[in-house]
Amino acid sequence: MSKKIILIADDEPHIVDLIKLSLSAEDYEILEATNGKEVLKIVAKKKPDLILLDVMMPGLDGYEVCRRLRQNPATKDIVIAMVSAKKEDHDILTGIDKGAIAYITKPFSPIELQEKVKELLRL
Repeated sequence: MSKKIILIADDEPHIVDLIKLSLSAEDYEILEATNGKEVLKIVAKKKPDLILLDVMMPGLDGYEVCRRLRQNPATKDIVIAMVSAKKEDHDILTGIDKGAIAYITKPFSPIELQEKVKELLRL
């Protein structure tokens, strides 16, 4: 069985490191992006099984990246979870409306993140 590919998209290096550390118990292939344009470039080359997508990034924000991925027939089925400090109901609803399957709020529990990732990869 091949490794599951997870793309972590966040402009804050310490968040990327925390997510990677949280997922290190499993044997995933981890890709990283620091902005929305980079996410789209990576996805065009190597289709991940899951994208953990920050909402607030420079250039294209996570909502716009999610919308674009959902509109593209080649990427519309990628599992996307928004990961954000924005935790108001309207923020969460916007993420789901743009096509995210899940919305994980920061700060998150590493154990809860592990379990959520496993659940999302089963979809």
